[in-house]
Amino acid sequence: MKSHGTVYLVGAGPGDAGLLTLRGAELLRRAEVVICDVLVNPELLRLTPPGAEIIARGNHKRDGGLSQEELTELMVDRAKAGKNVVRLKGGDPYIFGRGGEEAQRLAKEKIPFEVVPGVSSVVAAANYAGIPLTHRDHCSSFTVFTGHSDSADPHTALRYEQIAKIPGTKVVLMGVHNLADWTKSLITQGMPPKTPVAVVHRGTTGRQKTAAGTLVTIAGLVEKAKIVPPAITIIGDVVNLRDELNWFEHKPLFGQRIVITRRTEQAGSFATRLAELGADVMEVPTIKISEPLERMAVVEALLEINSYEWLIFTSANGVKAFFDLFFKQFKDMRDIGGARIAAVGPATAAKLAEYHLQVDLTPDEFTGAKVAEAFMKYQNIENVKMCIFRAEVAGRELVEALQENGAIIDDIPVYRTEPDTEDRTGAGARLLEEGADWVTFTSSSTVEHFHARFDLPKLRKQFPQLKIASIGPETSKAIRALKLEPTLEAKVHTTEGLVAALLKAVKA
Repeated sequence: MKSHGTVYLVGAGPGDAGLLTLRGAELLRRAEVVICDVLVNPELLRLTPPGAEIIARGNHKRDGGLSQEELTELMVDRAKAGKNVVRLKGGDPYIFGRGGEEAQRLAKEKIPFEVVPGVSSVVAAANYAGIPLTHRDHCSSFTVFTGHSDSADPHTALRYEQIAKIPGTKVVLMGVHNLADWTKSLITQGMPPKTPVAVVHRGTTGRQKTAAGTLVTIAGLVEKAKIVPPAITIIGDVVNLRDELNWFEHKPLFGQRIVITRRTEQAGSFATRLAELGADVMEVPTIKISEPLERMAVVEALLEINSYEWLIFTSANGVKAFFDLFFKQFKDMRDIGGARIAAVGPATAAKLAEYHLQVDLTPDEFTGAKVAEAFMKYQNIENVKMCIFRAEVAGRELVEALQENGAIIDDIPVYRTEPDTEDRTGAGARLLEEGADWVTFTSSSTVEHFHARFDLPKLRKQFPQLKIASIGPETSKAIRALKLEPTLEAKVHTTEGLVAALLKAVKA
């Protein structure tokens, strides 16, 4: 009989994907089943293997999602089927996360389990709001309680007369709905009405919102700011340090939700950079890469690879695709011959460097005319035989510009782009429901595939605040084909150039 699988109760942290522990990431990468709570950052699901079963809880009160009891049964069921299960929980599993109850059930069923602690919102949300829970000049302790307790149970009911007398900072979880009631109770039990209070909504994320006041004013301020759960409340003199220590909400892209449409494999550094600048990043990949339908042209180009004087690569995708095909034909890099190599863009050059290849020419600008101009400055290209390795569907501008200057061109497709409509993290659904501030495009194909999936003009009508950021002229051309005008176009046609343009636009 097959033995039971193992269940890992993993704390996902409070929202910022970067706060997941290394152990949590390791377990997600080899999970067979992932059962995640509604407050878990869905971008963490990108760590899971392609074949993993993803079970998202949703808010069962709101949208017909799964209840706690149903999730527990699924967890037990999958483990008894021999699967390794990651139960991904917001914050820390054992801090108001019902992880203790789930672990008890696993122990009762004799299912092996491991608990992986997570960064709790208790400390993280306060930190990101600029509030240290302890400070030598203010307090040396903090108390955590829930504003959501079952007062009918004398064993778990909150005793406000005691809480009011405890020195130090107080942190309240799940207390927004009852905020007016329990703050009034604390005042009634002797806490000064002017005690500083802050409420932090969706702490550590780009959607973080903070209201700060006093015990007597905070309920009204929270209502005015339209702060709803999830949120934590911090009570105590340390709240007054927020003006001085508020590092996160002062980041230049804080509060901006930015959609990335690049392939998942390429989005990483771009997404990380935007998140570091405070943006709420939403990855909605629109394309995936596959081998070209017509293989004969590639085979013929590889057979005569030594006859070319120049090999031209227009993207990092093209570099990878070329060498995937090259090493199926040859076993030795020296078989690439003595041709010079041109790379369109620094990312392409960097990808070639991974293969320890020296790039001879990298044009400063990435339009076809400018690339041809860069070649002409390098040498006379009349009757020079060149091979361009790129996507199956690509514009003719580069080929025509080189041919006009006398070059002999073979234009070889080494990959094709296909629409990526899988919504593994639910980001696509959230975009349609909640909108965004910016959508970024890094190629004409991302524009075309995004439009095919979401209808870009319709999306802009639905969310008038949605602005369009283009990486360069070719991408802008695809946007204008939809009778839309990009809000901005990067001066330097790289993702770093796009980040710089976004920073400038948001600041303005």
